[in-house]
Amino acid sequence: MTETPASVIEVENLVTHYGDREILKGVTLDVRDGEIMVIMGGSGSGKSTLLRHLMALESKTSGTMRILGQDIDHLSQREFFDLRKRMGVAFQGGALFSSMSIGENVMLPLSEHTDLDRTTMEIMTRMKLEVVELGGFEDLMPSELSGGMIKRAAFARAIIMDPKILFCDEPSAGLDPVVASALDDLILLLRDAMQMSIVVVTHELESAFKIADRITILDRGHILMVGTVDEVRTSSNERVYNLLNRVPEDDSIDMDEYLQRLTGVQVNEEAAL
Repeated sequence: MTETPASVIEVENLVTHYGDREILKGVTLDVRDGEIMVIMGGSGSGKSTLLRHLMALESKTSGTMRILGQDIDHLSQREFFDLRKRMGVAFQGGALFSSMSIGENVMLPLSEHTDLDRTTMEIMTRMKLEVVELGGFEDLMPSELSGGMIKRAAFARAIIMDPKILFCDEPSAGLDPVVASALDDLILLLRDAMQMSIVVVTHELESAFKIADRITILDRGHILMVGTVDEVRTSSNERVYNLLNRVPEDDSIDMDEYLQRLTGVQVNEEAAL
């Protein structure tokens, strides 16, 4: 039997509130070494909030989380800073600085977090641009690149420090199918070439089925299921089926709750007066 790889992220009973509103409701999952974990869910399901937690950017209400074997609740500020340097992030819109060249954007983490000399940083930057098939583009400005090229440059910056975990927020958003497919191929290449774990939040089913080792499906702050592509495809869960087949939910309206939202007054309290 094949041994299950060790977990690089472990989340248990994660609960999060924004004010009085509960967003994540006891989420438990793990991300394994060398796997691509795709997180999916409808609008408002909590997937973006979960991603921010996995990147250690969000404060939780309760629960535990370990990243690369470290309990984030028991880290010093310095240890937390060092942990974050082992994680890379490719933001949804690329998040490149418009006033900096592509090379300067990619080099930025090295400039901020290392004492390497300029020549070494430039060589490393060109190497990472070659990995994402942007060799020779380091002197161009972001405004001179297409949407797909901006995404690739964002990936180059995210991997410049050889992270152990890479987070990707909607990497295919706004791209045509051909460019999106090429970006999927890049994600697979990075996982295999750099031996990293990758967490991807996406609503693109075709992309998810192509790149995922496992898929986590969120619904209203709960995990509906975690499984392989085949397990998700063949799931008998009605809500999973509706998500995969774009079937709208026909939820009945609780009139008491609806009136409470409109008036700000508990209906049962009003009736008692």
